[in-house]
Amino acid sequence: MAILVIREPSTTEQISQMEAAFAGTMIKLAIDVARGILAGGGALHADCEQALLEDGSRQEDVWGADWYPQTREVGFESLINIRPRQQNFGMEVQDPALREQIEAIVRFLLEVS
Repeated sequence: MAILVIREPSTTEQISQMEAAFAGTMIKLAIDVARGILAGGGALHADCEQALLEDGSRQEDVWGADWYPQTREVGFESLINIRPRQQNFGMEVQDPALREQIEAIVRFLLEVS
C-alpha cells in the first residue's frame, strides 16, 4: 500500500496507487486544511495522518476523509476526527465550513478529469 502526500493535482497513476488498498472502491485520506495538502492510500486514516505529521503538518489541522473515485463523493467519517478539544465530538466532521474546506481540497487534488 502506497501512502502518498499530494501537493499538486494528482495523476491517474497516483490515484491507482492510492486506490490499491481498497481495490479501487475508496481512498482513505488525511487532509491538512492549513496547508491545502493531503495524504492518501493507507489502510487507516491514522496511517495517512502520520504521513502528514512526518511531513510537518500540525495535528489540529489534519482531518480524516474518504474519496470514492467511482462516484466522486467525499466521506467525512474517521476515528481521527473525534476531537472534543476542537468541538468535534464524533467521527464525522461536524462543522459545515470545515467540511466545505476539506471537500474543496480533496476535489482539487484528486478529481482527475
